[in-house]
Amino acid sequence: MMQDVVLFGVGIVIGVMNAIAGGGMLLGFPILLAFGMSPLAANVTGNVVIGASTVSSVYGYRQYLRKISPRYLLLLIPCIIGAAIGALILRNTSSNEFQQIVPALVGLAVILFAFQPLLHFHLHRHIRSKRRTLRPLVIIAIALLPVAIYGGYFGAGFGFVMLAFLGFTKLHEIHQMNGLKNLAGACIAFTSLICLYSTHLINWHLGLVMGAGCVLGGYYGATLTQKVSSHTLRIVVIIIGVVTATYLALRSY
Repeated sequence: MMQDVVLFGVGIVIGVMNAIAGGGMLLGFPILLAFGMSPLAANVTGNVVIGASTVSSVYGYRQYLRKISPRYLLLLIPCIIGAAIGALILRNTSSNEFQQIVPALVGLAVILFAFQPLLHFHLHRHIRSKRRTLRPLVIIAIALLPVAIYGGYFGAGFGFVMLAFLGFTKLHEIHQMNGLKNLAGACIAFTSLICLYSTHLINWHLGLVMGAGCVLGGYYGATLTQKVSSHTLRIVVIIIGVVTATYLALRSY
């Protein structure tokens, strides 16, 4: 019972983080490891958590998403294709192999998370000063494919890169970008779950309990985005990510 309470509470925090700043699974991943899961199983189960978080966040951003031109849905196609490729690569990765590379993956996600403020700065500067030189969606969609493959394989950090790509579109509202980012994250999570469903690596109990908290946190995180400062939360998550990557590296090597 206490385990479920902890998982649900962590899920709320993850949902809020993903809606506001992203990087929620940098917290969720080590928690799943702490409950005895292998890195590979925790990574696959994380798709349940991310799926729940992004769906509720999408609902929270629905008023902004309604204002987006349907042509932006083109960007979801490479996300789905890339996620399927990444998940299939993961299917053929042994637990030992994944344990060897997961410290680097966590480290990469931490770096992306740490530099996210620079990405946001770039977004706003690009939106203000370069609207007339924006790149076509087709080029952005093609460039998204390798990022989506990474998202299907590991996932943490995808949202940060997605926001950077959206900065080259004609979207002029950061909440529209966040909503579309979460929609893309939902596509990647559910595509990965479909591809990995038969691997028996998904712990549905842990994933759904944490995911239930994410539904709550994701919705309210999306609605309270402008009122919450993510600076302190960002520092805590970076510390957790560095500690997790270091621990996994020491355990693996």
